[in-house]
Amino acid sequence: MVDTVQKTVPVPNDRAVEGETLADHVLRQIQAAIVKGDMAPGSKISEPELARAYGISRGPLREALHRLEGQKLLVRVPHVGARVVSLSRQELGELYQIRELLEGQACRLAAERMLPEQVEALRGVLREHERDEAFQAGRGYYQQEGDFDFHYRIVQGSGNRMLIRLLCDDLYQLARMYRIQYSATPNRPAQAFAEHHRILDAIAEGDGELAEMLMRRHIRTSRLNIEQQIL
Repeated sequence: MVDTVQKTVPVPNDRAVEGETLADHVLRQIQAAIVKGDMAPGSKISEPELARAYGISRGPLREALHRLEGQKLLVRVPHVGARVVSLSRQELGELYQIRELLEGQACRLAAERMLPEQVEALRGVLREHERDEAFQAGRGYYQQEGDFDFHYRIVQGSGNRMLIRLLCDDLYQLARMYRIQYSATPNRPAQAFAEHHRILDAIAEGDGELAEMLMRRHIRTSRLNIEQQIL
């Protein structure tokens, strides 16, 4: 477990997105540092150090940290304070069980509901993934979020608002954190890419049963890959 403040404070990125608040900007920067592993799981959060690093007051910082708690990326430990989330093996297994069930259902619905132009846009996402430099070098899978994320687009394509809230809001960044940090094992990026193509083919054919099965198998394989690394 990392307690040294200097190791947990991300390097600020001054490029703000137009229209975002200071709290939004700090949230985005700390969120990226946690998801990518620059802030180690279990590391302690120091509000004074983060405030100094970003040159902001404690108010916007606390708002950002509160929102990161809502995203399950930070946890409050009694008598200790906030720490970066660090799931136990059991908790991680439970997260992936939830993903397997819910994303499998979302994939079935996407196969039944996505329009041809949405399917073609999803193929464009995979073409973008294939061009990624890190993927071509075998170092990891494409890491952009939202509409550039294959899983995110499928859940959106399900049209089920409850699934979208659970998988694209409540659990999204936590699941993405583990997807990214364990995506660089040998052969896994290419294997995941091939699995994505098979899932997309099932969606394009409107075969909801096959699409659900392939998505569940894909997430189960990812879980086993992670479990082998954290023995």
